[in-house]
Amino acid sequence: MTTSIVEELVLRGAEKHGVPGPVAHELLAGSRPCLHLVPFPSLTPAQRQQARPAARTGGLPSLPDGVDWPDGRDPLVLTVDCAALPHEALDIELPPDGRLLFFSSIEYEPESSVVLHVPADAATAQRSAAYELDGEPEQVKVYEPDDLYPVPGLTVSPDWRDAPATSAFLDSGTDRDDILDDFEDAVRRAAAGGASYGVAVQLGGFSSPWQSPPDEDDLVLLAQIHGQSIDFDVYTQTLVVGTREDIAARRYQALEFEQQV
Repeated sequence: MTTSIVEELVLRGAEKHGVPGPVAHELLAGSRPCLHLVPFPSLTPAQRQQARPAARTGGLPSLPDGVDWPDGRDPLVLTVDCAALPHEALDIELPPDGRLLFFSSIEYEPESSVVLHVPADAATAQRSAAYELDGEPEQVKVYEPDDLYPVPGLTVSPDWRDAPATSAFLDSGTDRDDILDDFEDAVRRAAAGGASYGVAVQLGGFSSPWQSPPDEDDLVLLAQIHGQSIDFDVYTQTLVVGTREDIAARRYQALEFEQQV
């Protein structure tokens, strides 16, 4: 979405919900674009007509010669086809092509999580889940694969309501919190074109953490992965953050993983 389209969307939502223009502009100033990666049923009928998958949950990794499962043997939870992403939708720099592979535990606090970039021109082969540990057969957990589809969206800083016009609006009536909640929800739904993104994967934007946000100071969100988007019985949230510079330079070993429950 272009800046003008986002502004029009926010101002239209403000008018519908009785939110003053200066407050709408403060939300706009405190917003960042994101990409929601959602399963096909979460798309609207109109979105399904032109849908193209851009990611996959679970499955086995296809890796270049000489590259095996990361040392911690954490499961592959997400594979992103970078070339299939609408890159203009993000304000962080991802590779223009190739695949990003996210290995992490989603069932307990990850210890050795890894993000790998596999170049588009690399010859790859699928790795087996079976391996040996101290001479005993072991197997990496493999989640059921499922295609995900990219939906541009909008996220809002948790601090945007501290801005002057918004603070004054909140102080002007007892129902103002509810009005802003409805306004923000409506703007985010409209930005996603009506797609359902509550339990999904998010790339970029502000996090929506269940506890303290890890994307603070110079750290920004690369990915937010709801456990239920990988395995419906896993109620966790894995947040992957790093500096803009490290993400742009593909220094993925510098990323930080945090699990919230």
